[in-house]
Amino acid sequence: MTDRGKNALKLGAMGLFLICAAWLGLTLGSTALNPAQALAGLLQGDKSSAGSRILLYVRLPRVCASLLAGAALAASGMLIQGALGNPLAAPNVIGVNAGAGFFTFLAMAAFPGVRGAAPTGAFLGALAATLIVYAVAAGAGAGKLTIILAGVAVSSVFTAGVNGIKTFFPETLYNGSTFLIGGFSGVSLADITPAWGMILLGLVGALLLGGQADLLALGEETARSLGQNTGLVRFLLIVTACVLAGAAVSFSGLLSFVGLLVPHIVRRLFGESRTSHRVMLAGAALLGAGFVTLCDLLSRVLFAPYEIPVGILLSFVGGPFFLTLILKRRQPA
Repeated sequence: MTDRGKNALKLGAMGLFLICAAWLGLTLGSTALNPAQALAGLLQGDKSSAGSRILLYVRLPRVCASLLAGAALAASGMLIQGALGNPLAAPNVIGVNAGAGFFTFLAMAAFPGVRGAAPTGAFLGALAATLIVYAVAAGAGAGKLTIILAGVAVSSVFTAGVNGIKTFFPETLYNGSTFLIGGFSGVSLADITPAWGMILLGLVGALLLGGQADLLALGEETARSLGQNTGLVRFLLIVTACVLAGAAVSFSGLLSFVGLLVPHIVRRLFGESRTSHRVMLAGAALLGAGFVTLCDLLSRVLFAPYEIPVGILLSFVGGPFFLTLILKRRQPA
């Protein structure tokens, strides 16, 4: 079988995994549910039955949110790793999480009780942090290491800002703690309506930039010799990643390790050296969507009747995984 056939088979398996995770997410929970029957009732205009209401107002929004967030965060991580040439990079490296957190707390303090203020702040904060990082890095020569160092510095400033807001506006602690952990409890279709369009556009943009990411992966000198403007391409990759991550965290909160763990698994499955970024981005989106949806389901059923935020479960899974990556990449003295 050719490499193209093998890649198509792997993408098909990831798509099947996504469908299975979504179906289980709709079916399982504190109340067993037959999604087909509940959907049939909704199509007939019956919104009074318990099954139809659970599907429409609880399970469906939650599964849609987890699918969108997983796909966006995984694709964002793949883009950032390609732009920086570092498989250990993730959205938080360029200040996305810190910027989203600061603007979210700022919105909650400035506009208490205003619906949509916190999600809007999260997206704008992620975008602002990324633009600041790149502006600083551009002023110093936008190399890969410069962007990482600028991201660390900007993240520190925004994190200090979050702590300052929590100190002067303690009422933000309750809602803000949920955002900082990350999860989909209580999410509605209205919460994801502004974000799903940006995520879909971001995924399309990521696929269009896949060929440029392949050139950049050959090395800056090689890419320049082939006529690529490496600075512009890196900027476009990072901004696209920021749009994806910012849209996701606007309704999911700061989910950890998805943008690190999923791209690494995809690279191992496909073989980075012989697979285009378009294929790996598609694989990351599919696998990330299914993975986050499955983790969200486990967070609901593992400790039933209690529920833990999916962000906690992802941290328990991602933390040891990240440490394993560091140990494997350690060079002998």
